[in-house]
Amino acid sequence: MQAMTETAELFAARMRVGATITVLTGAGISAESGIPTFRGKEGYWTVGSRVYQPEEMATAAMFLRRPEEVWAWYLYRRTVCRRAKPNPGHFALVELEHLLGPRFTLVTQNVDGLHLRAGSSQERTYQIHGNLDFFRCARECHTGIHPLPEALPEHQRGEALSEAERMALCCPRCGGPARPHVLWFDESYDEPRYRFESTLAAADATDLLLVVGTSGATTLPNRVVANVLGRGGEVIVVDLEETVFSRAAQRSGRCWFLNRPSSETLPTLIAGIRTGR
Repeated sequence: MQAMTETAELFAARMRVGATITVLTGAGISAESGIPTFRGKEGYWTVGSRVYQPEEMATAAMFLRRPEEVWAWYLYRRTVCRRAKPNPGHFALVELEHLLGPRFTLVTQNVDGLHLRAGSSQERTYQIHGNLDFFRCARECHTGIHPLPEALPEHQRGEALSEAERMALCCPRCGGPARPHVLWFDESYDEPRYRFESTLAAADATDLLLVVGTSGATTLPNRVVANVLGRGGEVIVVDLEETVFSRAAQRSGRCWFLNRPSSETLPTLIAGIRTGR
């Protein structure tokens, strides 16, 4: 409890003096809404007699070989995500954005769309791994990103694509095949789709970084934390277990690690700003 109180006081003090804050979120905040982690048992997919790991399914190479199976997997994952609801941690970050305005940036690795559904703005939410609710032309006839049709039904685990789904999952412009708007393992970050340069620019301007529920398994989040610490910024890590981020930041002497659920911790941190204004 003392660590929570001291961190809340520090957080409120930094906000009162005009600090710029970036929030980096990962699977941990969504897990508290009931969404299984990507590499958990819900991520595996069976094709015939073979079980594919998420790292195999989430690739452009697999999409070229088995596009319908990849789409079936993503539609099932989207169904799981759409059944979930934003939790108090998501709503606390919406309030933080309203309180800080241009001093706030949210960088999320999550593709479930819960931040946007909670009310976070698209302008200040950098979805660096994409969003399961959107798709785009697989042939890249244009750079546009489109919302998936609302009429798409829920997709059950192991279910093959229906004819209606095949028709719906086509590029709205050229009629060719479409793909999920997600960053695959054999692809690279870029600015137009995944806000690569914008994310690094936000890190370079960050005084205080709040890291919530991410283990540090991908490159861009690691660069964000390294950039903030390298510039002398401070880091608060909220997670149910120690991570590469909490250990690195603690070594720097500019880190506070809160070993608590984000759905409880984030509202407490934001309440300290509200009452101190």
